[in-house]
Formats: sequence, C-alpha cells, structure tokens
Amino acid sequence: MTDSLSQLPNRRALHRNIAATATTGHEMAVALIDLDGFKTVNDLYGHGVGDRLIKEVALTLRRLCGNDAAAYRLGGDEFAVSMVGPLAGTLLEGICRGLLETLSQPVALDDRRIPIGASVGLARCMTGGTLESSELLRRADVAMYVSKRDGKMRCTWFKDEFDRSLEAMRDLDNELRAALLNEEFRVHYQPLVDARTHRVVAVESLLRWQRPDGRDVGPNVFIPVAEESGLINAIGLWVLRRACTDALPWGIQLSINISAAQLRNPEFPFQLGQVLEETGFPPERLELEITETCLVLDPVVAERSLDLVRGLGVDVVLDDFGTGYASIGFLRQFRFEKLKLDRSLVVDSAVDESLRAMMLSSISMARALKMRVTAEGVETEAQAAMVRSAGCDHIQGWLFFAPMPADDIPQHLAPALLEKDTAKAEPGRKVA
Repeated sequence: MTDSLSQLPNRRALHRNIAATATTGHEMAVALIDLDGFKTVNDLYGHGVGDRLIKEVALTLRRLCGNDAAAYRLGGDEFAVSMVGPLAGTLLEGICRGLLETLSQPVALDDRRIPIGASVGLARCMTGGTLESSELLRRADVAMYVSKRDGKMRCTWFKDEFDRSLEAMRDLDNELRAALLNEEFRVHYQPLVDARTHRVVAVESLLRWQRPDGRDVGPNVFIPVAEESGLINAIGLWVLRRACTDALPWGIQLSINISAAQLRNPEFPFQLGQVLEETGFPPERLELEITETCLVLDPVVAERSLDLVRGLGVDVVLDDFGTGYASIGFLRQFRFEKLKLDRSLVVDSAVDESLRAMMLSSISMARALKMRVTAEGVETEAQAAMVRSAGCDHIQGWLFFAPMPADDIPQHLAPALLEKDTAKAEPGRKVA
C-alpha cells in the first residue's frame, strides 16, 4: 500500500480509499498531478537526482495536504491527492494551486536549482452521487492532459465535453493514419522574394490535406492531433522527403516547418540526414523553421537536436518572431541563422508606431547577431515598402505569391537557377 521511494500511499491505496468512502455519500474529489519536464531532469542529472526530486515533491504535497487531504504517488512522476467532505473540490483545487505556486520556483537540491512544473487534472463526485474509483481517476487523467495541452502549469476540472472532444480526436487520428497511407496529403509552396529585386529566392513548404469527401482540413486542426498521437513524426518525415524531392531542381532555398514533437524525437536528426542522402538535396539549401514554443518546452533536448541538424549543414530559422517571449539570451543560445517576423507584427506596425519601433529594433538585433530577416504576411505595397526600408532581406506574402502546387513553381524562377540543376542528382550526391 506504500510507495517505497516517496513513502506516500500508492495507487492500490488510492483505489481502496476511494472505494471505502464512496458509500458515505459525501462529496469526493481527486487530483491527478503529472510533473512537467521530469524526463529532462533524469537525462541531465541522472536518476539519483530524479529520485531526490520525487521525494521533495512528495514532502511538499504532504505539507500542503496537512490533515485535510491524502497524497499518493502513483508511479513515475505521477501523483494524486484525494479529499472527502463538504467543499472537497474547492479545497482540493486550492491545494493544487499551492503546489503550482511552489513549483513556479526551481527546487533546491544541494547546489542545484532544478526547474520543474506540473499539470493537474481534477474530477469529483458530488454529494449523493457514486463513481467507481477507476472512472474518477480516468476523468482526472483526461483533465490533466487538457492542462498539458493548454500550456502546462495549470489546473483543469473534468467536463463532459472533454470526452466528446477526445472521441473526435481519436476519429481524426484514425483518418490521419488512413490519409498518410492513401497519400491524401499534398505539399504546396509559397515563394519568398528578395526585398530589393523581388526575385524568388526561396520557398516555404505548406502541408495540405483534402479528405476523400473533398473537404479540406486545415493544419491548425490536424497538426495538434498528429502531435498528440505521435503521428507527426511519420507525417513530418513524409513532408521532408516530398519537399526535398520537389525542390531539388529549383536551385533555391527550401524552408520546412518542424514541430515540437519532431524536435523532441532523438531519431529526427538522423532521419533528416537519411532524407538528404536519399534525395540528393544539398543541405546548405535547406532551412528548418521552428517556433519558440518548440524550444521552450524542452530547451536542452532541442539544443542537442539543433546541434546535430547544423552538423549536417542545415540552417535553423526562428519562425513567428514577435508573438512570444524570445530574449537576446534566447537568440544567442540557439544561434539562429534567420528570423521570420510574424505577420501580426508586420501588419500592425503599419498603423502602430510602438510596434513599428519594436519591429525595427528586432531587425537591428538580428543584424547584430548576424541573422537574416524575413517579413511574412505582407499583403500591401505599403507593408512591402516599410519592411524593405527597415532592412528585411526577404519578403513573403500574398502581395507577391500565394501558396501553389509544385508544378507551378518553375515558371516563377529565373532561368539561370533552373539551368544550374537540370540534371537530376544521383542519390547521395550533392547538387553543384
């Protein structure tokens, strides 16, 4: 009934205690707590430090629960807290928020300060109701994953619509697997132009999915589902191979978006190298676009992956700059070769002087760090003139080109670029 590491009651004890109190008719609430970033702690400092961190979190939970609630360790980096009685749900939420407040500061272990977070899911059985312990825990587990999906370090109460959403996600996941198998995905490309000459110098690959019934499903809908299920790794690999094959004869830069899940996959850099070898695509012509979120979630793992990517000769681009919280230290740490100014920053700078000053300072900072700069989402001549005078190297937007199929790209390229790559490269050989 007791977890040997933390000395807290274990999962078996939790089920027993819920079953014992279910017949009382009192309100009962359960919180499921999953530590954020615990795997990184084990990877960086070893399992000995990880075990000590588990013990420290257990002590914190005991202190917060006092005599009013019971804390449990369910295994790994997963804990639970249960409470019975009037206002049990309200009081339990207060305990969980106290834990999040405590974990907002790094945990001190000897001379180390270990950053760790938590995602919390809560479920309850109201007075007079009955729920099996397994169902109560399942609901808390579903709510906990909603907390993780919505940004971590938060508490979420279970709602019935979570189950409906979960069922819809499972259906979409099954459809995505069929789409990959049946080759329903397409890659379109949006050209980027030189800010001075308006000559096409690069393309960004954009994934499209048209279902058999003819309905288009946007990436904003299916990419989060693919990331949650892990299918994003297979889809991302397919996009890499397709885009490198399409863009090989074009003689210009190719940009491909990489998700956080791909970056956390330790096999990704090696898969990338294999795709480059198979297609013969020159690594110096490839750019991987990554958002701040990808890097903030697991900065240590991300930095390792990016070091391997750069070792292949591939550039790394920070996408959507201006929407997050990247600092100069952040930019120096990850050594991006290019910044892409987010569309919102470009559009709003045209009417807001403070945002225009922010855009100008961002470009100056990028220059100081020897980064190239692309302005995306440019839709008017006035916006194009503004980012050009501000010092952007490249411009991307509907003013110049909308995304288009691969077959439409060659007609927009300078003849010299196409002539340079008329001969298909042999697998494993770089194009001159």
